Formats: sequence, structure tokens, C-alpha cells
Amino acid sequence: MHLNPPAFQQFQHDGLSLSYFDAGHAAGKPVLLIHGFASSAMVNWVHPGWLQTLEKAGRRVIAIDNRGHGRSGKPHEAKAYNPNIMAEDVRALLDHLDIETADVIGYSMGARISAFLALAHPNRIRSLVWGGLGIGLVRGVGDWDPIAEALLAPSLDVVTHERGRMFRAFADKTGSDRIALAACISSNRVLVTEAELARLMMPTLICVGTTDDIAGSPHELADLMPDARAIDIPGRDHMLAVGDRVFKKAVLDFYEELGED
Repeated sequence: MHLNPPAFQQFQHDGLSLSYFDAGHAAGKPVLLIHGFASSAMVNWVHPGWLQTLEKAGRRVIAIDNRGHGRSGKPHEAKAYNPNIMAEDVRALLDHLDIETADVIGYSMGARISAFLALAHPNRIRSLVWGGLGIGLVRGVGDWDPIAEALLAPSLDVVTHERGRMFRAFADKTGSDRIALAACISSNRVLVTEAELARLMMPTLICVGTTDDIAGSPHELADLMPDARAIDIPGRDHMLAVGDRVFKKAVLDFYEELGED
């Protein structure tokens, strides 16, 4: 865990107050981090050591609390969580910080959001890293209705659906607004087509745990893109892959290969 948690700031977009941190080396090349469903910038990027890892690599590190999550505004209407809309929150943060181009890392839902960001604003992204999401970006990641039901259940004790229990327990642990999360999960599952993937020309690294039963194959997804490669994170499931050293090393190697251009 990061010894000195970053200071969070707020900016306004689309009628919401959105939370973010801007840490690391001010003069470093910016990397923007987008967390997964039911998580937050702290839970996804600070606690597992990403901020520390990227700081040591000399990077400027920016992370947003997605709407409905962390310290950001939490609308309860499902229509507020279309990934195109959430991608515009990220674009607005880049504008707010006067950042023209950034490397972007997204985990799970964050990877989906970054895909829509890349489709709408390809000139703003130097490279993409997707964690916790493979071919499920195109084919879907299963039935998530039981997860919404689990989030709205009176208590964890009455939830029997295994994946529902996992996300309800995670939401309870992080003190999340479960109504906002249920709204988010109901409208965030927009898929990306193969034709859209073929338009994403920026270098892309896709990393998925070998025991992740949500993401789908990273290799199948990489095969659909002009400049993508896939990495397996050995023995890690959807929840544990995010902080794995194999994932971090793969990202640092990827950035070193990209160079300073």
C-alpha cells in the first residue's frame, strides 16, 4: 500500500462533481488510470501498489473515481452510466488538466470505458492497457442481472448467486452506494464490435488472469486489433490479477518499449 495516500481533488462535468488524484512526477509522461466496477481509484490503483510502481518509473499518475464510485457523484439513473458517457468524464479530466495525450490503463469496466474513449478521441491516447477484460469486450461477460439483484438485496445473507455474492461483499467492504452500482451495472454492458476494434490503431497491451472467469481470452481480443498483444497473469482470478507483479512488469516493459516519442 502507498505510504502517503494521494490528495484527491474535484472537478465538475455533466452536472456531477468528479474526484481524481494527480500524483507522481509532474514533469513525467502522464498515465491515466480508470478503475473497475464497484472499486475506486484508491482500491484499484493505490492499495495494490500501482501508484508507487508508476511513480518509481518516473511517471505522472492520474486516476479518476468513475461516476457512481469513490468520492465522485453518484446518480441513481441507469442512463447516466452508458460507457460513452463515462468515457467523456475521462476526456473532461484530461481537458481539466490540460493534458493533450496520455497512456491509459483501464481495469475491467475501466478497460471498457477506455475502449469507448479511444473510439471517440483516438488522438488523446498514446497507448492502451486493458486488464481484466479480454474477448468479453466483444462477446459479453455473462449474465450480470443477478449482480444488480445482489446489490439491491437487503443483506448479503440472502444472496445465493456466487458472482453476485462476490460483488455484493466487495461493495459492502468499500462502503459503496449500492443503488448507484446497480444502475451502473444495468447500462454499462455495451459491447464493442470487431469493426470498431479494428479502428484502434494505438499500441495496446491486454492482461488477464488465467483463472479469471469473467474477462474472456485476452489473446482472442488482441488478434482483432491492429497493434495489440496479450499477457497471461498466472494463477490469478478477476479480483486478484489487478495487483499482480506479472501485470505490473508487463506494463513497465510495454512503456519502455514505447519509448519517449
